[in-house]
Amino acid sequence: MPLLPLAASSILIDADVVLVSSSGWAHGFRTTGSKAVYCYSPARWLYQPESYLGDAAGWKKRVALAAMTPALKAWDRRAARSCDAYFAISNAVVDRITAAYDRSSTVLPAPATIETEETPEPVASVEPWVTEGYYLCISRLLAYKNVDKIIEAFRGTDRRLVVVGRGPEADNLRRTLPDNVRMVSDLSDSQIAWLYRNCAAVVAASYEDYGLTPIEGAAYGKPAALLRWGGFLDTAIEDVTAVYFDEPEPAQIRAAVTRLETIRWDRRRIVEHVLRFSDEHFAAQLYDIVDNLASTGTRKVSP
Repeated sequence: MPLLPLAASSILIDADVVLVSSSGWAHGFRTTGSKAVYCYSPARWLYQPESYLGDAAGWKKRVALAAMTPALKAWDRRAARSCDAYFAISNAVVDRITAAYDRSSTVLPAPATIETEETPEPVASVEPWVTEGYYLCISRLLAYKNVDKIIEAFRGTDRRLVVVGRGPEADNLRRTLPDNVRMVSDLSDSQIAWLYRNCAAVVAASYEDYGLTPIEGAAYGKPAALLRWGGFLDTAIEDVTAVYFDEPEPAQIRAAVTRLETIRWDRRRIVEHVLRFSDEHFAAQLYDIVDNLASTGTRKVSP
């Protein structure tokens, strides 16, 4: 990690406009022309270390990160000042960019490239649940994703939950996994499509910068139960494509799922919602960004 700023700063990109895709260090590359950043989040390990590391991180990792943080933040903020324009994946990231870099940014929702498959591949361990129905949680197994809270919300109920993902929290989750919850990982795109097609709804309780899984579920006409926070507020519509809960706590998640089951969802409206996140719309906005910078930019070497 300490070498990443040095690596980024050592590279000079000779171009009229450089479009940077960044969640950490890429905005630090030096350029001779204008530099626009599409930001997924300022580095979580610098500005949100507790939620990023979670309880699984040992004391050595925490001490090492704490020791490096002041110098890394100083470099990171200098790198942010070298950029000519900032674009954020969601309103939550706009606020984070303001707090970290004291600069404005514009929301540019990411595209959701979703091709629904007509004959997806079944997941053998979940097939027995298709008739009874199941809820779906797809997530990296990190502390801030709150998958443990979702599992607890289903514990002791007659509902079934499928959790898809890998991450450092996996072993902890498996130790006390109830019988009505299945954990699977390393699935193909076709198997993921099968899970979406056959689930009752998507459930997510993470502090998400964007919130992609509700859009993926919506492509199959599935509603979602979501944490009322961050990117989920940008990618779902209350009572049209989703219900919300205010805190990632089992009781609130359980209550939201109960409410979801009482609503008569309009599958057509849910599917239409996905069109707002098309590749074509995103590409057109990127072209406008590059054209504007190319017409107003000046040649220089950014620090």
